[in-house]
Amino acid sequence: MASVLKVCGGRPLHGTITVRGAKNFVPKAMVAALLGDGESELHNVPLISDVDIVSGLVGLHGARVDFDQESGVLHLDPQDLHTAHIVDIDAHAGSSRIPILFCGPLLHRLKEAFIPDLGGCNIGGRPIDFHLDILRTFGAKIEKKPGGIRIHRDGPLTGAVIDLPYPSVGATEQTLLTSVKAQGITVLRGAAIEPEIMDLIHVLQKMGAIISVDTDRTIRIEGVDKMSGFVHHALPDRIEAASWASAALATGGDIFIKGAHQPDMTTYLNVFRKVGGAFDVTNQGIRFYHPGHALQPIVLETNVHPGFMTDWQQPLVVALTQADGISIVHETVYENRFGFTKALRDMGAHIQVYRECLGGLDCRFGRRNFHHSAVVSGPTPLHGAEVIIPDLRGGFSHLIAALAAEGESTVHGINMISRGYEHFLSKLRALHAHIE
Repeated sequence: MASVLKVCGGRPLHGTITVRGAKNFVPKAMVAALLGDGESELHNVPLISDVDIVSGLVGLHGARVDFDQESGVLHLDPQDLHTAHIVDIDAHAGSSRIPILFCGPLLHRLKEAFIPDLGGCNIGGRPIDFHLDILRTFGAKIEKKPGGIRIHRDGPLTGAVIDLPYPSVGATEQTLLTSVKAQGITVLRGAAIEPEIMDLIHVLQKMGAIISVDTDRTIRIEGVDKMSGFVHHALPDRIEAASWASAALATGGDIFIKGAHQPDMTTYLNVFRKVGGAFDVTNQGIRFYHPGHALQPIVLETNVHPGFMTDWQQPLVVALTQADGISIVHETVYENRFGFTKALRDMGAHIQVYRECLGGLDCRFGRRNFHHSAVVSGPTPLHGAEVIIPDLRGGFSHLIAALAAEGESTVHGINMISRGYEHFLSKLRALHAHIE
């Protein structure tokens, strides 16, 4: 894929596109397949670079992967698993943080795992130490090596009691993937309960795991000795669906998103309606459109599920630049998520960022000198500009801004978007965007 996109904006997006399985679930389900004794079959798999990365990583460890890109069906057979070289893992993983989630399954199957120094989007701290502490709790031994970390076990991993200080998705996934075959019972308190986490639990249950979820964010796992493969249909990507919905709102467009799932998007739909957007829910998907009247400003705080998802925030901020009045957005999940607003200001948006908590409650970033609140004044006409994509979600937001802006924009680094948005160039053309 070329890394530079020229966008001639100022035209409403309209048409029909399809979203497939969630980026925040599918790679984790592929890792979970390593726990099974037999082949797993995953449906509704998107063609995104994160799937390519995980396919390559499991292949380095001896698993066989067969992915039919047209049908979205992926088969993964882990029966010939073996240890991979850390240099090969590092070369293939690139900036992905996925390798840390391989540790639990590889510890159970091979008694050891190697992970390289990890990258990822620069939107805030997601420290690897958090994951390593969880693995130590199960009895794993950690050794720092040049270029990465070796994790091993001398005996079987054992169940543990883990209290998370914050409902971290990554820490919850790590605990689930490690605990299901650990001896005894694991209790995870303060767990994340996002739809993608619940779908991972469904996959693990199909494989033979015993997992219960209480109403107070407590997950209990009874370790089992053996697990099988699974057949599963991945839940649709609610982040991608909301991103295109925000694009419809920002450009004054009308987009029908096949595969968009109302139950997973309830909170987003409420906010979309408050801003002034309209939507129609069908059995096949959701139509999102700008009804023609002025958009309304809102006060919004991101939060863990069932709150307003942090990954929904950045695309929606672009639409809020066109709302009639002052909107306030308080980011409580990632401390550095407003870095993307500089490019929007360069395009004509009126956005100010603040260190103070501008929401209803103080959050964990309020006294730590992070710019984690934003005031958006609108409506402001946007104009074309040179844009460099900083990260996945911020990058898609810049793309939306370019589509909404009058004139031509040059967007650099668009390959980053392919990490989480399947066929996004083809979808832009299907929505009658003027791109080159």
